[in-house]
Amino acid sequence: MSNGLPESQERDCINTIRTLSMDAIQKANSGHPGAPMGLASAAYVLWTHFLKHNPNNPEWFDRDRFVLSGGHASMLLYSMLHLTGYDLTLDDMKDFRQWGSKTPGHPEYGHPGVEITTGPLGQGFASAVGMAMAERHLAARFNRPGYEIVDHHTYMMCGDGDLMEGVTAEAASLAGHLGLGRLICIYDDNGITIEGRTDITFTEDTGLRFKAYNWHVAVVEDGNDTDAMAKAIESAKADTARPSLIMLNTHIAYGSPNKQDTADAHGAPLGEEEVRLAKRNLGSPEAECFLVPEEGFDACKECVQAGKSGESLWQEMFDAYRGQHPELAEQFMNAVNRELKEGWDADLPNFSETDPPIATRAASGKVLNALAGNIPELMGGSADLAPSNKTIIESSHDFQKNASTGRNIRFGVREHAMAAIISGMALHKGIRPYGGTFLVFADYMRPAIRLAALMRLPVIYVFTHDSIAVGEDGPTHQPVEHLASLRLFPGLTVIRPSDATETVEAWKMAIQSAEPVALILSRQKLPVMDRRRYHPADGLGKGAYVLSDSAGKPDVILIATGSEMHVALQAKEALAKKGVSARVVSMPSWELFENTPQEYKESVLPPDVTARVAIEAGIPMGWERYVGTHGVIIGMTRFGASAPGGVLMEKFGFTAEHVVEKVMELL
Repeated sequence: MSNGLPESQERDCINTIRTLSMDAIQKANSGHPGAPMGLASAAYVLWTHFLKHNPNNPEWFDRDRFVLSGGHASMLLYSMLHLTGYDLTLDDMKDFRQWGSKTPGHPEYGHPGVEITTGPLGQGFASAVGMAMAERHLAARFNRPGYEIVDHHTYMMCGDGDLMEGVTAEAASLAGHLGLGRLICIYDDNGITIEGRTDITFTEDTGLRFKAYNWHVAVVEDGNDTDAMAKAIESAKADTARPSLIMLNTHIAYGSPNKQDTADAHGAPLGEEEVRLAKRNLGSPEAECFLVPEEGFDACKECVQAGKSGESLWQEMFDAYRGQHPELAEQFMNAVNRELKEGWDADLPNFSETDPPIATRAASGKVLNALAGNIPELMGGSADLAPSNKTIIESSHDFQKNASTGRNIRFGVREHAMAAIISGMALHKGIRPYGGTFLVFADYMRPAIRLAALMRLPVIYVFTHDSIAVGEDGPTHQPVEHLASLRLFPGLTVIRPSDATETVEAWKMAIQSAEPVALILSRQKLPVMDRRRYHPADGLGKGAYVLSDSAGKPDVILIATGSEMHVALQAKEALAKKGVSARVVSMPSWELFENTPQEYKESVLPPDVTARVAIEAGIPMGWERYVGTHGVIIGMTRFGASAPGGVLMEKFGFTAEHVVEKVMELL
């Protein structure tokens, strides 16, 4: 292609991408060499001729985003980062897949130039859709004539495995509906997966499928044809009304005499002899390892200067924008830097015990709308359950193809994609995203929740209909194991407030958190507790607090969350009539409680009070750490049933009478 380099030097550049990948994988004796070898030409064209990026400042906001959805091809990304001037040395390449290195087996967010943690196939694709949605919203909100301060593309590379995963279908469908014209996917169509050729399982017309999704589809017959690749990207950029899929016919392990086009090259090193033969076949010095020729890399080295110039010009434009639109500029920087303006919580509702009972999902909706008025970057929606989840921002319209300033996202019945998309929006920055559904459907979101926790992303999950009290819909819709399963994620804060006042505090914690938070909310109405009589709800910030205490040393400690808190308070009063003094502890968040000093923990749960009862309408697993070996857990040990919620709570023992009975047995 016409880049100022002789064809032989361009070939050397591309082959160096291949040889670096081969060498690093062979040295580690672990990895996936096939995809980097097949995609080297496409990566070279994209990174040196189209990708807007600054290797000296990987966080420059108006850079193009690059997502390697097939994270097993990580050496392709690392090779490009090294060759284009990022802070990734040859020594780092030699440490591929080793302890503490910058080059882990799959890309991990936080390392220079790595936009997202990828590996579980399809997740990167869906998160890239979220990045493109964030770009469109911010551009519509902040750009003004002559000042396009948000003006970039989202590129991703994916493979056959990505396109087989269901999450990709959900995300691609939504992207086509929204007309995300700045989303460009390069599909490594090499026809090989771990088990062999894809035609044993995957024979659909992929191009036709994406055309049906309203995507622009282009085909590059030869993955090594750099001119054809460049033309395909140009045509994709020119179609501003649709996302684009570039179907790139490649050869896995291109250049390997014995393993090209075979599954053997997918998930294992080529072997020292095959690496030598492949280098000979490619015309590279076969005896050299980690060789980066000084000559012929002008195009790669130019990325550094081009990046500096690009960011400098953008900064000049933004400085002028700040002068013309100071309020918008301030809002933009606050959103990008995740800084809350003073008074962000000024309009939060105050609930009182004189208010009628209210479901925490309904209270959450009121809090969300109060926050949305002062946090304009707050944006999200629900998987077709907004009326039930109470996730609509009433002061805004929908985010749609021709209405990109809207803050209400209609995800449709797409929980898998929703969770990955809000991760992509958080990674992009400038948006504080949330997504809602019924708690039981958190199962559909687990892969994306896990990655969000791994990346420590500030996303908010709004999970409603939190227990068997869902009622008549029956056990298919009644979560019993979900609270415990969400608490298993390192880095995810789970909060289950017990009334409207705690719900306010839960949202405040979520908004201020730099990590993912799951809000667990009731369908049924709950009384608002008398905070003059009980402890203020701000104790929620410590995860657990003494809600109602005994006059002296308690005989028993009752610990509860959510709707079961009211049962615990009723039980305390009933126990008092029997001469038993009880302390009631509200424990909406294990994670927050575990982050407190040991002294505080013991002030809430004194070690010398061993008679303890935990009450939660979920499986008991995990509560042992708080009730100890002498305690009792009142929870669910089976699935629920179809009946009115109140009946189920009684039948399964979530009543004051049953708690009193268990306490008397315990004592």
